[in-house]
Amino acid sequence: MTLKERITEDMKSAMRSGDKERLATVRLALAAVKQREVDERITLDDGQVLAVLEKMIKQRKEAITQFEAGGRADLVAKEGAEIAVLQAYLPAQMSDTDLDALIAQAIGQTGATSVKDMGKVMAAVKAQAQGRADMGVVSARVRAKLGQ
Repeated sequence: MTLKERITEDMKSAMRSGDKERLATVRLALAAVKQREVDERITLDDGQVLAVLEKMIKQRKEAITQFEAGGRADLVAKEGAEIAVLQAYLPAQMSDTDLDALIAQAIGQTGATSVKDMGKVMAAVKAQAQGRADMGVVSARVRAKLGQ
């Protein structure tokens, strides 16, 4: 079953169970996937669906920081619940040691020596870590390793 099919099935089960909050979040995810498919006139594969979900999670994290600054605890809780639902579709997160090993391998493969080569390293790491690691954290680690 593809990720998109799994999201569709989860939407149906949320409808049956009457879980309105989960249903709303799953519908948003499915709508975002379909919107990208319509815009680009393609059918998204699992990797592209993961990218859409990661973007949605990132948007919600940014919204949480804004709502916290505005003192809106109710909206912070709502966004946090949506993140929890969306993260259920992402693969298991990589451990720190696995991530460091992947970064070291990518640096070795690309022959990177300085921060100028960061783009090559990030491209190599992103292919293997997409959905399994926060790319902001990966970027900071790559920059730290190349900056040494």
